[in-house]
Amino acid sequence: MNIHDELQATITAMVQKGKGVLAVDESSPTIAKRFKAIDVESTEENRRAYRSLILSTPDLGKFISGVILFEETLEQNSDDGIRLPELCAQQGIVPGIKVDKGKLAMANAVGDEITQGLDGLEERLKGYKDLGARFAKWRNVYHIAQMTPSRLAIEANAEVLARYAAICQAQGIVPIVEPEVLIDGDHSLSRCSEVSEVVFHELFHALHRHHVVLEHMILKPNMMIPGKQNPQKTTPEEVAEQTVRVLNRTVPAAVPSINFLSGGLTPEEATANLNAMNQLGQHPWELSFSYGRALQEPALQAWKGDAANAKKTQAALYQRARLNGAARYGKYTAAMESDE
Repeated sequence: MNIHDELQATITAMVQKGKGVLAVDESSPTIAKRFKAIDVESTEENRRAYRSLILSTPDLGKFISGVILFEETLEQNSDDGIRLPELCAQQGIVPGIKVDKGKLAMANAVGDEITQGLDGLEERLKGYKDLGARFAKWRNVYHIAQMTPSRLAIEANAEVLARYAAICQAQGIVPIVEPEVLIDGDHSLSRCSEVSEVVFHELFHALHRHHVVLEHMILKPNMMIPGKQNPQKTTPEEVAEQTVRVLNRTVPAAVPSINFLSGGLTPEEATANLNAMNQLGQHPWELSFSYGRALQEPALQAWKGDAANAKKTQAALYQRARLNGAARYGKYTAAMESDE
């Protein structure tokens, strides 16, 4: 199979009606924070046990078409001795891998950050591919404040994302491109939209410069929402209208799927917002999800590090996956939250 066919096969498997992507790619500090909230120590065995449990949820593949794994997870086994990427593949779920090396302060751009990890990426991708990964994910962040994001940060972050995507495609790996305009701050809905529009425009200019094949990538952006310190309350319909407007202005129709990040939203908010977008009618791209905490939070609360809670944990994850599957069709209602 040539690289073009390989990339297309992965896209076809990942972009399916009624399905989205589960992000289980928390870095070591992030998973430690999530575990601390449920009084569980973040040891390698506890991380393996939890991830094995959720990835073996029966019928998860009905609503999840891809799962983003953390590096250590690629080589871990389930309780039954099956490698975790293979466990995903058995359910028809495409395994992927987070490949960036985290963010750091950007030189000469006070308040802005840049993501590192391009050095050696090509060789790392070859190793990840040998372990079963068929797609990758890379996240860059943009802070909204009076002076940020700066023009320098917008251009530099776009360049990094485009270089990452080009390197992935050259290795037959589908890139998920994640430009996250952060929810931190007191900015308004319109300010989030204004910044996101500029960020997405610059990103697609950079992707074009680097000859990234748009049909063989997935965009993972933020929704248009006010900062979490802003007292302004928005309805799912307002979020949907603003988000789709910005995407129509910036994202070419060649992109097959836009899989939103949840970015600090509650599980219910993330589902309701996605549902409202899909109720707006036909779009040139699929509007889907790539949630981490908004899918996993109820499962973590059910688990609490106790193997006796296995069935409750899997049921909680399955329920959230099912509700987001309904939101993919615009058929989610709040009443469904209490369904068994």
